[in-house]
Amino acid sequence: MSAKREKGKKERNFSHDVEERIESKRIEESAQEEKVESLKGNNINEKDTQEKKEEIKAEELKGKDDTLEKYKKRIEELEEENRTLKDQLLRKQADFENFRKRMFREKEDAIKYANSKLLLDLTGIIDDFERAIQSAENSKDFNSFFEGVSMIEKRMTSMLEKRWGLKRFSSIGETFDPERHEAIAMEESDKYDKSVVLEDYQKGYMLHDRLLRPARVKVSKPVAVLENSEGDEENNKSN
Repeated sequence: MSAKREKGKKERNFSHDVEERIESKRIEESAQEEKVESLKGNNINEKDTQEKKEEIKAEELKGKDDTLEKYKKRIEELEEENRTLKDQLLRKQADFENFRKRMFREKEDAIKYANSKLLLDLTGIIDDFERAIQSAENSKDFNSFFEGVSMIEKRMTSMLEKRWGLKRFSSIGETFDPERHEAIAMEESDKYDKSVVLEDYQKGYMLHDRLLRPARVKVSKPVAVLENSEGDEENNKSN
């Protein structure tokens, strides 16, 4: 009886051991399966992450390429604009140089031919002189020659005054003005108590409102001034 019990106990123990081993094996297999699944999940996640990284990198490279393309296009536009501006600058410089040369030539011509109209007017006066001289040679009439020359002189002074603003002025009887007169002689006079022009040696001329040439004149010297100056000289000598 005890032998049966012992046998039964052993069988139960053996059966329990087998179940434990089976359960342990099952747990181990389950753990391995979970590990495999975990590893699979990790591999999938790493693959997704790598793909995302590659996509981001591709997008970044594409953005850089687009930016680089924009910069290249802008550089080309600036280079074209620079070439255009250089061409315009060269053209402007050439135009300015031509303008400067033209202005210089025109200035030279203006100076060279500034008196052409005046000289053209004078040629008519010269013609009158030639005719007067020829007439005098043929007729030997001094009075006629004198009258002709006087007419030419009047015509010439009138033309110069009307067309060119050159006006001759007479100074006889005027008070001496050092800005208009050049005294080249003096004469004592008791008729005036100040210096007065007595004679025109050479008439003066005005060009419009400006003095062109002062008159060369003889001026009176009041006697009172002479006496005072002589008295001053005697006082100086006595002192």
